[in-house]
Amino acid sequence: MTTQTGGAPRAPRAPRAREQLSAVDGLAQLSFVIQGLLERRAAEHDLSIIQTRLLGVLRDRKPTMNELARFLGVDKSSVTGLVDRAERRGLVTRVPSATDRRAVLVCLTDDGRFLVSQAAARFEADVSALLSRLPPRERETLSRIVSRLLVAHAADQGTDLFATATAR
Repeated sequence: MTTQTGGAPRAPRAPRAREQLSAVDGLAQLSFVIQGLLERRAAEHDLSIIQTRLLGVLRDRKPTMNELARFLGVDKSSVTGLVDRAERRGLVTRVPSATDRRAVLVCLTDDGRFLVSQAAARFEADVSALLSRLPPRERETLSRIVSRLLVAHAADQGTDLFATATAR
């Protein structure tokens, strides 16, 4: 953030027309910035991005292995290895479903929940610092637009983005 004479903060100038990116290029480049922030926080906890995504999914729900595969966009065999590694680290546990004897749910352990809360808080601070360059009204507009896009995408995938952990 730049400052005016006297040290008072000044908002960054709006980009000129020739400096404005297309929506596709802008979103792609923004995704690289966000991924970089996430990778840095994941590395602090010796986690890969996919392990970080796994723990993020488990923060809000207790899915079956098949549901986890769908949430993460990977095949079931990949999820099995991912959960195995997280279980060996004491971050997750498998529990039998109360409603379907064939199903196994994956849950965060207390250690996993603590790690997720630490990493999430630091990642949120990183992204908040990035977003602080926008005026509050533009941040709210961005939040609304991103939410609409992600809710629609999740619905297309058969997922409720805001479903939380339920007893099964």
